[in-house]
Amino acid sequence: MTGIPGANQKPATAARIYDYFLGGIHNFTADQDAAKAIMGRAPSIQAIARTNRAFLGRAVRYLTSVGVKQFLDIGSGIPTVGNVHEVAQADVPDARVVYVDIDPVAVAESQEMLDGNQWATAIRGDLRDPRSLLDAPQVRKLLDFNQPIGLLLVGVLYFVPDNAEAYAAVADLLAPLAPGSHLVLSHGTLEGKAFSEGDLKSTQDVYRRQTATPLEMRSHAEIARFFDGLDLVEPGLVWQPEWRPNPAEQGDFDAEPERSRMLAGVARVP
Repeated sequence: MTGIPGANQKPATAARIYDYFLGGIHNFTADQDAAKAIMGRAPSIQAIARTNRAFLGRAVRYLTSVGVKQFLDIGSGIPTVGNVHEVAQADVPDARVVYVDIDPVAVAESQEMLDGNQWATAIRGDLRDPRSLLDAPQVRKLLDFNQPIGLLLVGVLYFVPDNAEAYAAVADLLAPLAPGSHLVLSHGTLEGKAFSEGDLKSTQDVYRRQTATPLEMRSHAEIARFFDGLDLVEPGLVWQPEWRPNPAEQGDFDAEPERSRMLAGVARVP
């Protein structure tokens, strides 16, 4: 996409940086520069991105196995291999998926990819404004809030640095969901073999300088709080590679799960 007129002037976004980490092509010069700066400070970041994507796929397959046929994926990013609708519709052909992202390029690319798929759509929305997001006509048209929904917040909440705002947003998103709905969440943590203090600060500085998106890691206890009032599915809140690993798939951090630097969990709405 760097050949598009004006592409070099587009500011970096978290969605397109993530796309670069995953080896995607939907990113611009500014995204590549920011991604390379982060990789210089945290060389394992691409492996972390792959691990996060693999968890998403396992979680979606788990939800379809327990009867969830609708998904609201917030912070969905740029379309790439293993998207939610591809995974879900492989098991349930009429599974319904709404992708939400704050980046208009991510939304436009998603809409183009989904053209002709009557069960999936993409909208622009802000996690920090959950009520507007939930009331969006496309959301209400495609998703039935009287039936279980999988709320996917995978690798996105650390872009809401204020704890009060983050917890309130998740509570507001969960409030209208029917019993049997599930929250799927992954989040970078300060614990385990995470970034050194210097590497973390420099990575945060890259996001603050080169994108409009701050970055904030949280502790295990702070991440666990997002699941308050829900029933955590086994094995609970764990390092991403430890959440129901597929023996047929080899991951980057299977031998040292905490090097994934991301905790993940799935919980049921009672």
